[in-house]
Amino acid sequence: MHKANPLHVDKAKIALYEIRFMHCSHCGICCTETEMLLSKEDIKRIEQKGFRKKYFLKIDKNGYAQLKNHDGYCVFYNIEKHQCNIYPDKPSGCSVYPVILDEEIGIIIDDICPEKTTITPKEKEEKGKTVINLLKIIDTEAKNRC
Repeated sequence: MHKANPLHVDKAKIALYEIRFMHCSHCGICCTETEMLLSKEDIKRIEQKGFRKKYFLKIDKNGYAQLKNHDGYCVFYNIEKHQCNIYPDKPSGCSVYPVILDEEIGIIIDDICPEKTTITPKEKEEKGKTVINLLKIIDTEAKNRC
């Protein structure tokens, strides 16, 4: 029988750690007056948690689906607890934040996030790819709504 080496280094775990280093302080700044775009998949996932579209969704004049705000925060942000009420099922855009697309510069880390320095270059790169793909999907969905 082969015994596991207690000093064995799991390279996959190290790689994952290098990609996913971002530390969130739960300050709520990113949840303030959010303009978070939603994909159809995000909407479906939130509805499956028992929320009606009327509660959390608004469609702008160009067909883009966005989270609603309530009292200056995302409808799902719990001000007292400093946390998201749907965290495990949060929108995809929330999962990649603070990596965003600046249309003039490209993929950047949002300067308003106090934990922006905890994003590793590898995490920025990986989340940046996700942002681009997500925005392509959202753009297509918005066009189809109009």
